[in-house]
Amino acid sequence: MNPTVSIIIPVYNAEPYLRRCVESILGQEYMDYELLLIDDGSRDGSGAICDEYGARDTRVRVIHKENEGVSAARNLAIDNAKGTYLQFVDSDDWITPDATKLLVRAAEENGCDLVISDFYRVSGERVSPKGDIEEDGVLTKEEFAAHMMENPADFYYGVLWNKLYRRSIVQEHRLRMNADISWCEDFMFNLEYIRYGERFCALRAPVYYYVKRKGSLVSQGNSLAKTIQMKLTVFEYYHSFYREVLDEEEYEKKRLQVYRFLIDAAGDGSVGFPLLPGTKKLGDERSGVSAEAIAGEGLLSEIYRQRKLLERYLEAAALKNDLTVQEASLLLCLSHSGEIINKRELADFAGIPRRTVTILLQRLVMRGLIKQEELTVQKQEEKTGKEKKKKEKQKVKKEREKEKEEKGKKFRIAFLPAAEPVLKELSLVEQDFDDARFGGFDEEELIQYTRLSEKIKRNMQRILYPGRNT
Repeated sequence: MNPTVSIIIPVYNAEPYLRRCVESILGQEYMDYELLLIDDGSRDGSGAICDEYGARDTRVRVIHKENEGVSAARNLAIDNAKGTYLQFVDSDDWITPDATKLLVRAAEENGCDLVISDFYRVSGERVSPKGDIEEDGVLTKEEFAAHMMENPADFYYGVLWNKLYRRSIVQEHRLRMNADISWCEDFMFNLEYIRYGERFCALRAPVYYYVKRKGSLVSQGNSLAKTIQMKLTVFEYYHSFYREVLDEEEYEKKRLQVYRFLIDAAGDGSVGFPLLPGTKKLGDERSGVSAEAIAGEGLLSEIYRQRKLLERYLEAAALKNDLTVQEASLLLCLSHSGEIINKRELADFAGIPRRTVTILLQRLVMRGLIKQEELTVQKQEEKTGKEKKKKEKQKVKKEREKEKEEKGKKFRIAFLPAAEPVLKELSLVEQDFDDARFGGFDEEELIQYTRLSEKIKRNMQRILYPGRNT
């Protein structure tokens, strides 16, 4: 049975960093893939490293070839790929553990032909996130092209490695890299691919670590004449693309924007790499874990593992929706807490200080995700009265007074329409959390676990809340 994804890595003299790259792929949460390592005539130990991984893991296929350049290596990989989707990675870069899972999920849930993702730019020991499209949902070809026109020479659009492609489109239209040029060959492939795609979507979570090492066109040994010719060739592709995608009237309106590509690409082929707001020390861009605690035994280590695993999935959902992990965590708690909340109880439930909960709720209100209303004593009585209308009035009054004394102010929380996609992401967080914990369980083991978990829950309820009917 063919894999869902073919992950392609062209390899040439990559010995110092190849292991980091390959290990990031073998450590993917998503398992249904093949890894194609194309050794492009390496003269160092890269070929031997490829063979080592090929012998260790049946998902890894190694192809050795004479050195012809990265485009020829990728073309050979495409010819040999078996996956439904194609994913490209450069040998000096690496990907996050959830990269392939998030790309495939975005493609399949939206029926997309191309998924484009944010990425991390790595400069020494510093890292900063990079994206461009902030629009949620499916984009048409025209909408995607309009976004690309705004930043025509941006790496975000030009490269292969922050995207997921449908292999059937590549094969049907015999799309390949142009091995005759060494500048913007990725972009030319993308322009050809977009011509045949219909549905596009952006994954607003950085899943790729791009390390700036490549040199300029001059440093690659290209003459001035060849550099100019290559740029003219690329512009012709770009110009032709918009003549085809836009109707004649729309093209005339946007013609100056199309020609702006010539200005943006006027440099020598090197890409600026400024450190942007949000830059962090490499390793701090996502939540870290303590190796000792993860490997530890006992109750505290188990609680730590579960918390960190949940944070890991919350973080991806938070990044996609421009939230902090704490904001995403609080939304998840609210989705389980019911319409009426007490901030003290909510803070206890979420494991967040009460003052912080108040601040986070205000942020969520400002983001238009929730509406918060403080209930007066009268409103609380009306609500409680409705819920207990079958009980005696005196008993209801006594319980209300006791509840007010013990718990103080209450608030009604309502989710607004803008929260719907976030809540959908949070339901996937819970699904991923369970899938990770119960990986490898058979049906009988799951039934046994559920039965024992219920017994443990009743035991804890009996101790923590003796008056509760368990």
